[in-house]
Amino acid sequence: MTLKIYADRMSQPSRAVIIFCKEMIHYTAPKEINPLRQVPAIVDGRFKLFESHAILRYLACAFPGVADHWYPADLFKRAKIESVLDWHHSNLRRGAASYVLHSTLAPALGLKKNPQAAAEGEKILSASLEQIESFWLKGNGRFLLGSFKPSIADLSLVCELMQLEVVDEKDRDRILGPHKKVKQWIEDTNQATRPHFDELHAILFKLKAKLQKQRLLEANNKIESGTKTLLPSKM
Repeated sequence: MTLKIYADRMSQPSRAVIIFCKEMIHYTAPKEINPLRQVPAIVDGRFKLFESHAILRYLACAFPGVADHWYPADLFKRAKIESVLDWHHSNLRRGAASYVLHSTLAPALGLKKNPQAAAEGEKILSASLEQIESFWLKGNGRFLLGSFKPSIADLSLVCELMQLEVVDEKDRDRILGPHKKVKQWIEDTNQATRPHFDELHAILFKLKAKLQKQRLLEANNKIESGTKTLLPSKM
């Protein structure tokens, strides 16, 4: 059977699925996007599946040689990973996606920035980061649930947080700065899945550079506009 993946590398869940495929089943992912506009999605022979967490579970079980730590056979360990994945969608994803969209990405999608919605998203995001720091990262290991090796939950949540790279640097530092364990966990997950992690997030760093250039241009235009206003009239 041939596994096909439909993904958009700007999609956090898509990046998680592709990294897992490259890391564990040595898959070369195509670049096309699902025409149904639901990403990620996979086709494995005659079997079709969407939703990133469902895909990650399936891939971890369907392909031989996937290390047990990604999605343990032990029922108790697996149930704990499921609890993180369920929590993710209604907490971290809800806050991070809303904050990044309304504070930064809206103009690129033909929308206006919405400071109120961004503030609400940031509130959920900050509460989620605090819960990761104080609860999900408890234990002796470097990864979620005190594990010594990453699971599909680590990959999914870290890919979610990586979208903060595109927001203004001072805002990113303000949000992530208080959470030292979270920042180290992001780096540990990055290290555990290199070079695929860096490859899949290169698109974010390109966008980050573009947005930084735009912000600098806007700031310079404001300074020039203010200077012209202050200049005395020659009339």
